[in-house]
Amino acid sequence: MKIAQIGEVILRTPARQVEEGEFNGAELQVFAEALLSTMLEANGIGIAAPQVFDPRAMMIIASRPNVRYPNAPFMEPLLLINPRIVSQSETKVWEWEGCLSVPALRGKIQRADVVEVDYQGLDGRSHNHRFEGFVARVFLHEFDHLIGLTWLDHIQSGQHIMANEVWLHALEQGLL
Repeated sequence: MKIAQIGEVILRTPARQVEEGEFNGAELQVFAEALLSTMLEANGIGIAAPQVFDPRAMMIIASRPNVRYPNAPFMEPLLLINPRIVSQSETKVWEWEGCLSVPALRGKIQRADVVEVDYQGLDGRSHNHRFEGFVARVFLHEFDHLIGLTWLDHIQSGQHIMANEVWLHALEQGLL
């Protein structure tokens, strides 16, 4: 699937809820598999449906070390449908983020260190999960895509933006 790039309208459009009649269907399963495949092919650690021009409130988070995030912790891919933030920690952490829809840049932004989330699975059943640290950041980044935001909306200073290649080099040199 093609990944939407910054400036495309879908990235500024709030996602719609997946409706009850869509759960347990083959189309939803096929889409979820294609979404995961697209994310993996792009070396992503998360992706939201709007990033592939689909207006539904769906995302996959799948932290793992790769060329874009060499220090990421490993987790199995998790599909979250109609996610809702229940609570966030008051503790905020500054860290660099990249995005498949903003491929040439990284941004240093502040996000909650812990987030509790309600969401639905492919079968429509409700789940609750608590994410911490890097994985909380990945969730919040993808959740932004569902509400029409990107990490660029969180930038507080032009000094907090870096070319992706410069960021990777600085990371390799131990400067970040």
